[in-house]
Amino acid sequence: MVFLRSVTSNGPEPVVHGEHVMLRVPVMSDYKEWSDLRCVSMDFLKPREPLWADDELTRAAFRRRINHYQKEMRDGRGYAFLIVRKSDNQLLGGLSLGNVTRGVTQSASLGYWIGAPFSGQGYMSQSVRCMVPFVFDVLNLHRLEAACLPDNSASIHVLERNGFRREGLARRYLKINNMWQDHIVYALLEEDTLS
Repeated sequence: MVFLRSVTSNGPEPVVHGEHVMLRVPVMSDYKEWSDLRCVSMDFLKPREPLWADDELTRAAFRRRINHYQKEMRDGRGYAFLIVRKSDNQLLGGLSLGNVTRGVTQSASLGYWIGAPFSGQGYMSQSVRCMVPFVFDVLNLHRLEAACLPDNSASIHVLERNGFRREGLARRYLKINNMWQDHIVYALLEEDTLS
């Protein structure tokens, strides 16, 4: 079930509900839990993410991140969510839709991360699954793209379990952990979800 609410709200309003997870807009009161999870997951996440800034986990950096997310959402160019476990409101990770393009393209790029303590438990697969109706039914996009490192079998499984199709290899596609790295490109089209 999908709900889209105002991004100017003072509270963490739910946006997308899955069976065991809720995806909601991040707010400043999430800072401590977010920074704790990112810190404990640093060694797990760094090999698969862009190089972290020196101030990555500071409150000021988080505030800039929140302001950026809110502007992107207001402009319809991006949507950032925190993934929260429904049973206890535990923060599990994050998911974002970026590079939202309208006109003849009607597409977005999917990105996500899961905290190390919650990896391999199915939370990301469920989060991606419940994001699909948001992309196609709420945003009315035609194509959802994702890319992952060729050795990231967990991410490959998340995408393939959710119907994404492998389209090819993008050479030196993203600068991950300070190195340009190849990525496998996946996509899910609106019509893929109808079959």
